[in-house]
Amino acid sequence: MMKTAALRKIKPLHLAAVIFFTVSGGPYGLEPLLTYAGEHGALLLLVITPMLWDVPAIFTVLELNGMMPVTGGYYKWVKHALGTRWGFFEGLWTWFYTFVDLAIYPVLFVQYASFLLPDIAAYKLPICLLIIWSSAGINITGIVPVGRISLVLSGLVLIPFIVLFGVFFWHHSGTYAFPSPSLKGLTYPSIGLSLYTIMWNCLGWDNVTTYAEEVENPVRSYLTSIAIAFVTVIAVYVLLIYVSQQSKINYEVLTKQGFPSLGQLLGGRWLGVLIAAAGMASTLGLYTANLLSVSRLPKAMADDGLLPKVLSTLHLRFNTPYISIIICSAVISIMTLWSFGELIIIDVTIYGAGLFLEYLSLIKLRIKEPDRHRPFKIPLGIPGLCVLAVLPVCVYVIALTGVFSSANEVVKPALFAVGVLLMAEVAWRLVIWRKPYLKD
Repeated sequence: MMKTAALRKIKPLHLAAVIFFTVSGGPYGLEPLLTYAGEHGALLLLVITPMLWDVPAIFTVLELNGMMPVTGGYYKWVKHALGTRWGFFEGLWTWFYTFVDLAIYPVLFVQYASFLLPDIAAYKLPICLLIIWSSAGINITGIVPVGRISLVLSGLVLIPFIVLFGVFFWHHSGTYAFPSPSLKGLTYPSIGLSLYTIMWNCLGWDNVTTYAEEVENPVRSYLTSIAIAFVTVIAVYVLLIYVSQQSKINYEVLTKQGFPSLGQLLGGRWLGVLIAAAGMASTLGLYTANLLSVSRLPKAMADDGLLPKVLSTLHLRFNTPYISIIICSAVISIMTLWSFGELIIIDVTIYGAGLFLEYLSLIKLRIKEPDRHRPFKIPLGIPGLCVLAVLPVCVYVIALTGVFSSANEVVKPALFAVGVLLMAEVAWRLVIWRKPYLKD
């Protein structure tokens, strides 16, 4: 019988790069924030939202991943804490939202490439398919190549913005006062859309745990790597929105043409081209890193009998779930025609529901298994954990209700996302109809 290859493991610096691309990939997609939140609300929301939305998620991920650093990550945590049914919901919701999310990155690649070569937009579909299937091939070879590529792409994404900041501060001769923070005058739908924009640019901290068994010293590596990624993401976002405000760029132009237009305004065509090229690198890194995460999830669910067994098949040479990667890539290929704005709303709505299950799991395991070893433990008791969980839920509810009070074109994707959440119950009924023994 042929032996499978030993599992190669990723190191902390490479893991930090993969996390950076899973969660952020740079500030691309943040451009509409100034249009939604205005001069005085953008930085305020950009600082407060990650504190309420991301920090609780990061602490939850670190504690649960320290307890259970296993392939399948958040799906396994919820299944262990809340039972098979809710674990199935968690896995299905996250699998679907990541499909939707991944579909946009090849499209964004073409958009930024069009800044350099306007005629390339006519070849959108073949370029998208090339990106999807090239990334599938890279993921089949394993996590280590993905980590190395992510590290290189991180540099390609961040360097142009460091240049942009340098050009701005070198030539800017005015004062550096921040606009007075205020939400006065903002409509409720505008606040909701602002929150969705920030939340989408800062989600996915739990996605990086689905391959924990492929990480060297996972508890320490995740703690270090997540800290590096979080500081980098927030610093780049805040600086870029501040520079955008000080540049006096037209916010509608920024929303429509993206950050390459800011680079062109501050430094000339060469800097716009550099930032557009970084946008292309960002979309490639985001796609490859997120495919790594989502392709591990169906294997874990298939191992538990909740999805077809073929999804757990490993490649004999690379020891990766290649069938899962191929199926994920096929579904994403079909979904590349979705619009960017709709995808943000669908993503955050479905992701937020799954994240809520992780908070419930954290609290349930503190009650159910108080003496279990926790290499990282949030220094809060049960009441404190409940407050910690309420903060991101409040942000989520404000964003969702804000969108529902907005125009019809953004209500439709929100309703679609809610429909997807409800369809998980139908799928669960089909599973237990075929396999009654799985019912809790």
